[in-house]
Amino acid sequence: ISKGPGNSKPAKSTAVPPGPPMYLDLVYIPNHSNRKNVDVEFFKRVRSSYYVVSGNNSASEEPSRAVLDSLLEGKAQWDDNVQVTLIPTHDSEVMREWYQETHEKQQELNIMVLASSSTVVMQDESFPACKIEL
Repeated sequence: ISKGPGNSKPAKSTAVPPGPPMYLDLVYIPNHSNRKNVDVEFFKRVRSSYYVVSGNNSASEEPSRAVLDSLLEGKAQWDDNVQVTLIPTHDSEVMREWYQETHEKQQELNIMVLASSSTVVMQDESFPACKIEL
């Protein structure tokens, strides 16, 4: 039997299966914050004080705007209003636009985006960094 586009079932997310939430201190959002692996269910289940958002590839849509929006939607469903800090590893156009467009919602949900201009220099190599104290 041939399945055409109209006959196929919508793909279900397999990023994180439904279940009780997990509470963590620090979470690195997997796969360069690609929307194929991280959705609203991820943020409903994987609850953290700090999320590291990697990705600096606009051609691959990393970090994904959908992932950042999923954080807002998932966090809105938490029972408590614990502060969440989002730590981007790179300055990107997607991150800047999302920050500006959703700033009010971030404040409502007690989400802070950490902007860091610190640089670490090691053996003729430099890279952006930030300090986290748990």
